[in-house]
Amino acid sequence: MATITWLGHSTVLIEVGGVRVLTDPVLRKRVMHMVRQVEVPAPPDRLDAVLLSHLHHDHADLPTLRKLPGVFEVFGPPGTTKLVPGARELDPGDEVALGGARLAATEADHDARRMPWAPADGLGFVLEGVYFAGDTDLFDGMADIGAVGLDVALLPIWGWGPRLPRGHLDPERAAEATRLLAPRVVIPIHWGTYLRVGMRRNDLDAPAQAFAEAVARTAPACEVVVLRPGESFNHP
Repeated sequence: MATITWLGHSTVLIEVGGVRVLTDPVLRKRVMHMVRQVEVPAPPDRLDAVLLSHLHHDHADLPTLRKLPGVFEVFGPPGTTKLVPGARELDPGDEVALGGARLAATEADHDARRMPWAPADGLGFVLEGVYFAGDTDLFDGMADIGAVGLDVALLPIWGWGPRLPRGHLDPERAAEATRLLAPRVVIPIHWGTYLRVGMRRNDLDAPAQAFAEAVARTAPACEVVVLRPGESFNHP
């Protein structure tokens, strides 16, 4: 069984295969020019690993990493050790054992440069049938990731600014990604959490609603589960 708890933005606690993993931890009220629109949850009390899909500030937040309790491994793309000493760097296709679970790094289509030394691309991850896409646009290899058989896909569907540049998924493209990946369940992430300073709040739920409607048209066999920050979903 997998338990998925969305903590907002791309921060997700995944409990599967006997391990507890946190993705792209950002648990602060304000990160640079982004202001959190929902409550900041407490960090998990125990972790086996942290997965960093890439090193942008809204995905690899050092103050949040320092506040996470206990001892855990950090996995990320090449260049991560310059930001997080002791991290393990992975390339797409790499697989590692994580307790009794298997973690695989996958391709992602996202310009992930944070500093001149940072990698040009990000990563996705598959942990025991749970796919975390990080930040990505559509790419041909999505169908190959889905071919292994996915229980749950965690897909970004929006952002934090007034527009989405290349390298991101909007609700329609995320629905197409759902069709390619063919998971049993898809959970939208990277929406309704942060806005740029000065932006009007408007309807924070609109991206998730649009995504659910698009999946119903594009991949009707897939179940869409929309979580609020702090809510959990159990997949048998």
